[in-house]
Amino acid sequence: MIVKVHFLGTAAFEGIPSLFCRCELCAKAKQLGGKNIRTRSSVIIDDELKIDFPPDTYLHMLRDGIDLENIKDLILTHSHSDHLYAKDLAARLPGYARPAEHCIGIYGNDLTIRKCFRALGDGKGKFRLHRVEPFQRTETETATIVPLPANHDPRETCLIYYIEKNGKTILYGHDSGWFPDRTWEWLHGKKLDLAILECTSGHLPATTHMNVDAVLRTKERFHDLGLMKPDGIIVVTHFSHNAHLLHEDLTELFAPHDIIVAYDGMVLHI
Repeated sequence: MIVKVHFLGTAAFEGIPSLFCRCELCAKAKQLGGKNIRTRSSVIIDDELKIDFPPDTYLHMLRDGIDLENIKDLILTHSHSDHLYAKDLAARLPGYARPAEHCIGIYGNDLTIRKCFRALGDGKGKFRLHRVEPFQRTETETATIVPLPANHDPRETCLIYYIEKNGKTILYGHDSGWFPDRTWEWLHGKKLDLAILECTSGHLPATTHMNVDAVLRTKERFHDLGLMKPDGIIVVTHFSHNAHLLHEDLTELFAPHDIIVAYDGMVLHI
């Protein structure tokens, strides 16, 4: 069965162009527009499984014609504000909207669930909050997910996700620098249809994010471990303006390595 993967946003925290910024990259992005305009990162799978809920979600809904009431599950990677703006979820509560009758299941670490609870309370019949732990296999309404440890913010248990849906396997691999050893160990023996990595830092040094070199080393490690299926796809996303790379620059860098550069609104069918 075909799985649809829709990239709603593909930028890091600042967006491209960034707020208040007059750097050369942001000026060029404003001038060129198109794929150089990037909002905060999020993906939606089959229009029903959303990954992260950034402050640009309202724009994503308008720009791409998304019916957010089709969402049945929301999985959260970590609590940073470019990945979770929980206050907007409250727009689904009674008194603010006339939503469908179903509950949306929200899955995340302790900090993300607490952040959602502060915004939503007990969910008032419109949300169910589920705290997940690394390596805990969880059946959601739309998929099977396994949260894996990320290398990002030591103040919380940041997560990446292994997702099984309609016979396809997806690794949603950010935010994270080089994966922790125990994540690599868990991935042994898996076969991926799609791996989504970040390239926040471009050619800049990076530890808690990936740069170009880390992405290429990750692809090499995938090859060594036999993780990608023969027709498996690797995509990079989550770009910062501080890397000073336009979309065409990123494409030139990654095309020789058969890595796809995501852009806002891009849709893949795997």
